[in-house]
Amino acid sequence: MIAAVLMLAVVSAATFAIFFLIPRALGQTPEGMASRYVGRDATPEAIQGAVKRLHLDDPLIVQYGRFAKGIVAGEDYSLGPRKAECPAPCFGYSFNNNQPVWPTLLDRLPATMSLAAGAAILWLIAGVSIGIVSALRRGTALDRAAMTVALAGVSLPIYFTGLVSLSVFAYTLGIFPGGGTYTSISENPIAWFQALVLPWITLAFLYAALYARLTRAGMLETMGEDYIRTARAKGLKESTVVTKHALRATLTPILTIFGLDVGLLLGGAVLTESTFSIPGVGKLVIDAIRGNDLPVVLGVTMFAAFFIVLANLIVDILYAVVDPRVRLS
Repeated sequence: MIAAVLMLAVVSAATFAIFFLIPRALGQTPEGMASRYVGRDATPEAIQGAVKRLHLDDPLIVQYGRFAKGIVAGEDYSLGPRKAECPAPCFGYSFNNNQPVWPTLLDRLPATMSLAAGAAILWLIAGVSIGIVSALRRGTALDRAAMTVALAGVSLPIYFTGLVSLSVFAYTLGIFPGGGTYTSISENPIAWFQALVLPWITLAFLYAALYARLTRAGMLETMGEDYIRTARAKGLKESTVVTKHALRATLTPILTIFGLDVGLLLGGAVLTESTFSIPGVGKLVIDAIRGNDLPVVLGVTMFAAFFIVLANLIVDILYAVVDPRVRLS
């Protein structure tokens, strides 16, 4: 947990360096940096006002101190005759939308969480199950067919499979709704489910393929261990040997990559949300890049990093639950 806190501090410094230090080192002027905060068609007066308002002409160490302080204590921005409050955690203030970034992120988070949670359940169950069956039926037609599909799933990019699935299942066959039909679960649970089924399947197809290959490789290695032969010699059922002994040892690397994948998706499934027009965090950052809204891009970067660090922390704790060797060590 201490390491997680320190990692977040390092992430904040690295994020600040990417958005502020590197542009200054490459010769970017404070006016040039300010133009990324006030939109593409800003007047020189608006740019100069942004320089003063954001203190972009201060030394970098002072800017970073103000940036870090804003995350934990909030910050106020002067907008001429009035002040704009950005309460903690202040991940920036969007002058395009005239509101802090954090509430905007929280508003988009439910859609991203809905997408990530449903897809994660599908790919974890499907990927691990296919990997186990392939390992137990090694060399059979079933094994070869499963690994061929898995290879295709890993190789095909999400925007390709997403567009193909929309074209076939939504616009041609009409089985699922098309893109842009997302509805909040609080408004209409049935419409929410129908709008997310196709994105869930498409996203799970990509990840399940990777998990199937990883599970198969781990199971093949584990099934040849001495303690597996001992368990069989003791007369244990094959299902007990596979699930209680072999699978638990195989789950450690799967947990590691699962935590990273879920954390990354919670920070914004950019391609999937853009393909299916889901108003989540990933779609938000794409719109911010197009609109030259740097505070939103900066806020999403910190937001995604937070979820990845949190996911790794949870995975470290789950190691002891899954693998007895971790508890003994």
